[in-house]
Amino acid sequence: METVERLIRSTQELLWERGYVGTSPKAIQAAAEAGQGSMYHHFAGKAELARAAIERSGAELTEAAEQELAGPGTATERIVRYLRRDREVLRGCRMGRLTADPDVMADPALRAPVAEAFGRIRARLADIIAEGKRDGEFPAGLDPVATAAAVAAVLQGGYVLARAAGEDDPFELAVQGLVHLLEGVSA
Repeated sequence: METVERLIRSTQELLWERGYVGTSPKAIQAAAEAGQGSMYHHFAGKAELARAAIERSGAELTEAAEQELAGPGTATERIVRYLRRDREVLRGCRMGRLTADPDVMADPALRAPVAEAFGRIRARLADIIAEGKRDGEFPAGLDPVATAAAVAAVLQGGYVLARAAGEDDPFELAVQGLVHLLEGVSA
């Protein structure tokens, strides 16, 4: 693996585990098995590397969502598949955890790829919900944009509840509750 790839991957992991402040250039270099010169040859500094790592995490998050949402099935089946996909619940969402990091949220260059990733997922969910409305699966009065935001909020809130409890059950209950609502609406 190339040095630049190791630097980005290491930064992704460290941001997920430690946040921005806890992710020092020394920690990145150690995790990537790269020297200081290599890091600064590829990136102007920690902020530029962090942005590259956050952009990569956002791309991976949206790609993972798309794998579930683009498959066969009704709108409800695809959304349920997305909700139930395998996740590292107790680690939290790689992107969602960044929203609790004041240094990331205070820097527009670091906050932008987080907002963009969540925006792409909400837009994709809204498209699928609108498709379900057109197909008669969902009621005509259902707002696709608001419902997509609710789906995203249940997932992110489920992560928070699970991490607070130290177990997956609150996340699983939140997802199951939403699945029951979606299946009831489409019935």
